[in-house]
Amino acid sequence: MTLTLKEIEEARARIAPYIVRTPLLRLRNLDEHLGCEVYAKPECLQTTGSFKLRGALNKVLSLSEDELERGIVAASSGNHGKALAYTAKMLGVKATIVLPYAAAQVKVDTIQNWGAEIVRCDVAERFEVARRIAQERGAALVPPFNDEAIMAGQGTAGLEIVEECPDLDAIVVPVSGGGLIGGVATAVKAVSPAAKIFGAEPAMLPRYSKSLAAGHPVTIEKRETVADALLSLIPGDVCFPYVKAHVDAIADVDEEYILKGMKLVITEGRLLCEAAAGIGAGAILQELIPVKETDKVCLFVSGGSVSIEQLRMLEGLAI
Repeated sequence: MTLTLKEIEEARARIAPYIVRTPLLRLRNLDEHLGCEVYAKPECLQTTGSFKLRGALNKVLSLSEDELERGIVAASSGNHGKALAYTAKMLGVKATIVLPYAAAQVKVDTIQNWGAEIVRCDVAERFEVARRIAQERGAALVPPFNDEAIMAGQGTAGLEIVEECPDLDAIVVPVSGGGLIGGVATAVKAVSPAAKIFGAEPAMLPRYSKSLAAGHPVTIEKRETVADALLSLIPGDVCFPYVKAHVDAIADVDEEYILKGMKLVITEGRLLCEAAAGIGAGAILQELIPVKETDKVCLFVSGGSVSIEQLRMLEGLAI
């Protein structure tokens, strides 16, 4: 483990000209529903619609000119691919994005519109396919999470949160491979060690709860989830030690509550969020995360790439 606060601060300076410093919002309408004082970090308002731009920019801007000339390749469930396609277009670099067949069409369309090449495959094969393409082309591989430069970029959001609210009690972060929560937890614990970091992952894909129980990364069975941005089947081996060291607990959230959290953030929080971004609210609604009325709790609203068809899943759903 070599990622430090210094590297996260350096990442912030590197990416600052290109990102939106999203505000910390006080969502009073959610207090009664969740039983605490609710705040939100709305990365759904980020330039490419999710936090992924932070890590992608930090990694790509750290590459040499020679590496950039040979192009970049990445596996993604969608939002990382969007961030890289945008970054590549901005820098005039060729990007190839490997996406699972289950990737949301709204994300696929955006990646195509920004000029990146798309390769489709099964979700379990995407990292190997990306590695093979990068090797064949001599291109730089830009992983979606299992990389300390990526984690440093994501950690910049954690710094912003605690700067806006130094006495925050807890932050609830969506979990997939672990790059976001690993980076955010490293940043937050370095400057505000009393703040608790909770992860929220789909109960259908409990890669972190099982891995933490085992003491090492465990591959889980592939299953479908409405949270299409949280599809990793195994924690990143680079990310895992940071999560183990800095995260207080992981909640495994049922599909029904992921959608309830999503609906709550959209209807009462007035933030357009995808299912993965609503999972934190879902974890509290399902009573998987302990909160008190006086607790200041931040929901990390990770992204807002959602289609009309996905929003229709919320019709008739009681919160």
